[in-house]
Amino acid sequence: MIKINIGEILKKNNKSKYWLCMKMGITSRNLNKIINGETSSISFRYIEDFCNLLNCDFNELFTIIKDKEK
Repeated sequence: MIKINIGEILKKNNKSKYWLCMKMGITSRNLNKIINGETSSISFRYIEDFCNLLNCDFNELFTIIKDKEK
């Protein structure tokens, strides 16, 4: 599973989801879907915008969580 760390990075930079939505031109509903992992894809443009606006790199933006073997 891939986790996106937008919420944590926003807190670290003292920015709000509203600020990010306004800068990126996306709705809060779509941003929340991305943050909550409720989407199956994210465009490269969004990934680049997230990294630029949040002053982070790709490795900080995403975390891979390995599923426990059954």
